[in-house]
Amino acid sequence: MKEINVGLIGFGTIGTGVVHIFQQNADVMEQRLGARLNLKKIADLDVITDRGVTLDPSILTTDANEILHDPEIDMVIELVGGYEPARTFVMEAISQGKHIITANKALLALHGDEILAASEEKGVSVMFEAAVAGGIPVISPIKENLCANRFRTVLGILNGTCNYILTRMSQEGDDFADVLKDAQEAGFAEADPTFDIEGVDTAHKLAILTSLCFGTKVDFDSIYTEGISRLSSLDLQFARQFGYEIKLLAIGKIGYGKVEARVHPTMIPISHPLAEVHGVFNAVRLLGDFVGPVMLHGQGAGMEPTASAVMGDVMSVARDILHGSPLRTPAMGCSQKNFEDLPVRPMEELISQYYLRFGALDRPGVLAQISGILGNHDISISSMIQPDRQIGGTVSIVIMTHEAPEANIRAALAEIDELEVMREKSLFIRIENDLG
Repeated sequence: MKEINVGLIGFGTIGTGVVHIFQQNADVMEQRLGARLNLKKIADLDVITDRGVTLDPSILTTDANEILHDPEIDMVIELVGGYEPARTFVMEAISQGKHIITANKALLALHGDEILAASEEKGVSVMFEAAVAGGIPVISPIKENLCANRFRTVLGILNGTCNYILTRMSQEGDDFADVLKDAQEAGFAEADPTFDIEGVDTAHKLAILTSLCFGTKVDFDSIYTEGISRLSSLDLQFARQFGYEIKLLAIGKIGYGKVEARVHPTMIPISHPLAEVHGVFNAVRLLGDFVGPVMLHGQGAGMEPTASAVMGDVMSVARDILHGSPLRTPAMGCSQKNFEDLPVRPMEELISQYYLRFGALDRPGVLAQISGILGNHDISISSMIQPDRQIGGTVSIVIMTHEAPEANIRAALAEIDELEVMREKSLFIRIENDLG
């Protein structure tokens, strides 16, 4: 029976999950593949810590070059994370003719062009199902099952930490800081959660999804990115009063020769399927011109779901090796040579409804001042909530607008924030009613 050798660089949480699958499901994979997968070498700076798996010490090394320069290793699983040395490892593996499987969304978002160009030139595969939405199969359906469709939108709840925090804030009324602390203690959030709560992790994933769906390069730096740290539990309660949930949503759209690519807190109708995605779960919703709406929902992170996605890519590459057809499906669904060059729409051009919250002194005429400035910027009010009065104190004024250009919203709020009666910076949340 033919044997296909695999090298693993990065023996952390996901790497441990990969080893578990190699050990526990070897017979299943062999039966389905018709060949034997052999985990020949594992490289990590720490090969001493007990990961709860039993391994022959001879396959462990602290030198990644033992994998990169081993001519018998057919493919390399990169689970180091981050930009460097992951980029160096991947580029060297490609130069040595090895196929790549990675879960590294940050690497692909920033250095995908370089990596994919090198892989095409060398004739090797780069697979990254685990880089977006963990264990949920998203990349393969876009490249394979749905590839005859023109995609109009791609929407994603792509960060379990943020979704857990927003779910708790909405359902239990807890404050952001308290829920974040609980999430860290429960292992749902990192000690430094900045990439998660400020939307950076989600933007990395959206850069991949928009390029896949629309056949154009979307640079990470061109994606508008806003996190959830300014949200109050009051915002989620007010949203529910208006019939909405607030989610940190990745939004990709195409139309009129431009691409929209943005990540920000978004109010979505409470009846929409994405509003029902709670806790640490993720979801991706696609709209194709023939298939219509398709939603993929499941565990977006964690050792076992993510390792499952990694090994799915390993099996796919192994099948291509066995049949002599590497690069059967280009990494991004089509060769980068066939990508269209489409600009990303500036946020100032966005037309949307908006939720506005102001903190102002409770004085006569405050609402008239606010509404007057909004009117001067051609922003009309759809509805409003003003809680019980607190004479001499600070009150929240919540306004829902009709559709307006974002440039007008920003200009109006900058003017309102200069009013003497304002006691905190105004907050706005975009509303998406047409989600497909």
